[in-house]
Amino acid sequence: MVVKSDWNAFSVLVVDDEIGMQTILKKALSKQFGQVHTAGTIEEAEEIRQSHHLDLIILDINLPGQTGLEWQESIACDARNYDVIFMTGYAELDTAIQALRLGASDFILKPFNLENMLQAVKRCMDRRLVERTNFALKREVEKKNPIEIIGNAEKTLQLKKMVAQLAPSNAAVLIEGESGTGKELVARGLHQLSERKGPFVPLNCGAIAPDLLESELFGHTSGAFTGAKKGREGLFRVANGGTLFLDEIGEMPIGMQSSLLRALEQKAIRPVGSEKEIPVDVRIVAATNRNLLEEVEKGNFRKDLFYRLNVLTVSLPALRERKADLACLTEHFSQMIASEMGVKPVHWAHEDIVAMANYDWPGNIRELKNMIERCILLGKPPVEHWAELQGDEPIHQDNEQNKNDDASRNKEGECTCMPILDTYPEKWTLKEVEKSHIITVVDLHDGNKSAAARQLGVARKTLERKFKEWSEENA
Repeated sequence: MVVKSDWNAFSVLVVDDEIGMQTILKKALSKQFGQVHTAGTIEEAEEIRQSHHLDLIILDINLPGQTGLEWQESIACDARNYDVIFMTGYAELDTAIQALRLGASDFILKPFNLENMLQAVKRCMDRRLVERTNFALKREVEKKNPIEIIGNAEKTLQLKKMVAQLAPSNAAVLIEGESGTGKELVARGLHQLSERKGPFVPLNCGAIAPDLLESELFGHTSGAFTGAKKGREGLFRVANGGTLFLDEIGEMPIGMQSSLLRALEQKAIRPVGSEKEIPVDVRIVAATNRNLLEEVEKGNFRKDLFYRLNVLTVSLPALRERKADLACLTEHFSQMIASEMGVKPVHWAHEDIVAMANYDWPGNIRELKNMIERCILLGKPPVEHWAELQGDEPIHQDNEQNKNDDASRNKEGECTCMPILDTYPEKWTLKEVEKSHIITVVDLHDGNKSAAARQLGVARKTLERKFKEWSEENA
């Protein structure tokens, strides 16, 4: 039987007007459940239901006053989720049917063997354990795979707008971009913003052996090939009602491409070893870092499949094309990685951001994230880390170049997460702290007072007035 540790987070309510039945079930269930409540009337049961979290209700149908069926019907629309096992001493088919229509998880006839009741309870709790596990896994996946597109650069804003526009459609989407630009992030965003109720299922086509790819996608029957002792559903069926993300679609073998094309056109799949087709409702989002048109010309990719996938296209900009987002991305990854490592959040200095802006990031956002993680682990800011790797001091932009870059950032949209490191001596007055802080922020924006004012949350005129006052004090 299931040990207590499996169910001690669950609570159960036994509703029966017989004290003896309450006692028997409470004694048996207390060995496994964290909380066992009992009630002899619907009024008592409703009071417990309103004041406690419940996972299971074991409910006698024939109760004085309001019956168990009437009570269940009155609470059926409640948003709270719990299983219900009905008990009755009358084996009437209509009663059983009504109980099942009201959402009963099981139906037990009195008198019953206690083991039969415990087996019914076990079936309910096993389902609930799976639900809780899946919920926890979903939360963990969402935590590890955030879908927010970070940044306010012009190309980033255009990307966000396009994702929002394409998401409601069921048409196939082809995501193009260099490696590390966040293709899966965009695919997840398309799925979450869509109205599809099924899961998001990713597959890297280049990571699966060519001879196993068909089985991975379409599934197989028992005995379909050597070693296939059990049947398998395949990812098309797992993703039914949802989105199947085919990453690195350009790596798919040419022979497999024809099978995929047929599945997309027929909206049905045929598992390996089966003669029957199975209808599926799956939205395909594919991604590639290759130029598929060139691959078509070379004969490496089917032209008809390319046009089938290329109904809607999203082209992701490289990080070097959206450097105005560097500060925001750096802050985001620093906070996220520090949280995962259980260390204090890290804020990089202005010289680190400038050094990052001097680099073209061939590995794009993935390279940026890895670099930040490495710097946090080593306890060294990017400037020092790069200086050690290169054996010299990193090259900084001159003031004129900084002004040009700042003007470019203004055109593309200001990032509001510029890091600030300065601390101030305790002996300083509040006025001195304010002055130093404002000057620091203005310096971080290379003298651009409009950008500094936006970050500080004040009007530009306020900064102009402050600087005028300080100038007069020094005169």
